[in-house]
Amino acid sequence: MIERDDMTFTHGEYVRRIEELRQRIQERHLDAVVISDPENIMYLTDYQTTGYSFFQALVVPLEKEPFMITRKLEESNVIHRTWVSITRPYPDTGDAIQMLVDALREFGLADKRIGYERNSYFFPAYHQDVIHTSLMDGKLLDCFGIVEEGRVCKSAEEIELMGRAARATEAGMIAGIEACRAGVSENEIGAAISAGMFAAGGEVPAVMPYVTSGPRSMIGHATWEGRIVKPDEHIFLEVGGCYRRYHTAMMRTVVLGELTDSMYQAQETMKRALSAVHSMVQPGMTVSDVDNLVRNIISDNTVGAQLITRSGYSIGISFPPSWDEGYIVSLKQGEGTVLKEGMTFHLIPWMWGVDGNKTCGISDTIYITEDGCKSFFSLDRDFTVKPDTARQSAPVNIDQARKKTPEDEKSATRKKSGTTAQG
Repeated sequence: MIERDDMTFTHGEYVRRIEELRQRIQERHLDAVVISDPENIMYLTDYQTTGYSFFQALVVPLEKEPFMITRKLEESNVIHRTWVSITRPYPDTGDAIQMLVDALREFGLADKRIGYERNSYFFPAYHQDVIHTSLMDGKLLDCFGIVEEGRVCKSAEEIELMGRAARATEAGMIAGIEACRAGVSENEIGAAISAGMFAAGGEVPAVMPYVTSGPRSMIGHATWEGRIVKPDEHIFLEVGGCYRRYHTAMMRTVVLGELTDSMYQAQETMKRALSAVHSMVQPGMTVSDVDNLVRNIISDNTVGAQLITRSGYSIGISFPPSWDEGYIVSLKQGEGTVLKEGMTFHLIPWMWGVDGNKTCGISDTIYITEDGCKSFFSLDRDFTVKPDTARQSAPVNIDQARKKTPEDEKSATRKKSGTTAQG
């Protein structure tokens, strides 16, 4: 391994990850693994590229030096980003899988027990067929999850880095909330979120923000499509900020005009679910325990809303098309995975179908601590209410929108009479 000081994490962090992977390789009685999932390669080496649709693989032998197979253009990412010293690139006119087979033979692995990620999006069936028919002397075994076992609990270095992603998430959300008002397009709100994230140091996320207004909030995973926001509507926002491919995510809701009783109830229900998580969730609970805790609170409502999805999922390293690690761990019923210190989750106690035609959300990204859990965020959870969006674009506190204080009334009287407070 090349020791360098310009990588995302310290050299010792990568040494630890490879050593722990090799322990799992040995436990599975393998001689090497072929890792093709881009998140797993990133985790182990710091390698990243937007060109991951071309076949790439990190081969980690039990004892010998790891090596990478990449498209020739992408080799520059190995050289300039990673600790990997051995590469076998293939040209655009070449055969990626043949290069992998040749390299396995070159390094004495062709007749060994080799693990591969059978479920990887980027090692399709026709590639797997080729390697199965080419390496007749070896034994190919599915090693799904062998890297993810290390990824699921984040180290202190990873938690700190996710904090930087969280700052981008919050900055994007604040900018999006400020942009919400009647007469603007969803596209303009999306642009404001993106500008806010990137100005705060955020990098290109696995998924661009979700922005839907009014009835469009009922469409799952929809985002901006040019719709003009109308008075007395609500806007559902979900933002996933990214830094060095690590993500944090949050949902918030903006209400234009009056905050109806049903939307207020939805807000308080979601806040109650998040508060319950922060007061009760700790290592030793199962993910099913957490899902039941959240689901029971969200389901106990009188506004017609449902929690139609899992209540959360692991989050961390991601490339498009998704910012979640839910295939590793999801908060859902019937799952027995036990919470451990360092696990990170996007909690989504969102409510689909308020009054039959509105979806709203308040979510949080948390990390499990030694004796509980903590949020990556400090942004207020209340809906942002903007009573007069034709003339006012700044967020208004919900308590102020729902109930005027005596001082508020005095201030309003002074403004009407053209006077201002002195001193």
